[in-house]
Amino acid sequence: MIETLTDIFTSRHWQGTLPFIWRGLQLTLYITFVGVIVGFFLGTAAGLARLSKSKIIYGLATIYIELVRGTPILVQALFLYYAITNFGIYFDAITAGIIAIAINAGAYIAEIVRGGVESIDKGQMEAGRSIGLSSVQTMRYIIWPQAIKRMIPPLGNQFIISLKDTSVFAIISINEVTFLMRQYASSSADTLVPYIMLCLAYLIITIPSMVILRRIERRLDV
Repeated sequence: MIETLTDIFTSRHWQGTLPFIWRGLQLTLYITFVGVIVGFFLGTAAGLARLSKSKIIYGLATIYIELVRGTPILVQALFLYYAITNFGIYFDAITAGIIAIAINAGAYIAEIVRGGVESIDKGQMEAGRSIGLSSVQTMRYIIWPQAIKRMIPPLGNQFIISLKDTSVFAIISINEVTFLMRQYASSSADTLVPYIMLCLAYLIITIPSMVILRRIERRLDV
């Protein structure tokens, strides 16, 4: 236990936490990357569905988006890991975490996609149709390339949000970095150094990500 200021700087726990930080960050990044990639495809489908003229397709997409955005990701993870077993469906903790990130990120990405597509001048759809392209072809070759350029900054922000959201998965005992630091703090009786290292671990990932995003925004001029 750390009792004095000197003890903080001389604590053996600075080095002792490093293997746990490294192991936890690998799983944290794995869950985030896989979840966000799946969420991107899910969100793209839901976002385009929100632009559909079909009331059924629009309605289903809206229900999905509002249900997910209206509930905390912690509740979603608990539902996927515990409650859904009542229907005979079982997920291991990591799979439940990936699915939670995917459906949660997908709901927010859906609105990013919808907003990105709607930001493109409607005259471009008419222009595409006037040169003989179908609605799908116009979307694919004219509107989507312009829209995706505008979506990159908010998509990057969503990645950072999803990365930080993985911290709640300690509640379902996923060995991500927050869970491991909680265990380390409990076993070492030191609640200061492990949590300082936990904060630094997230900052080491998020700060460079934010810098990269700003550079992309400047380069794309969006």
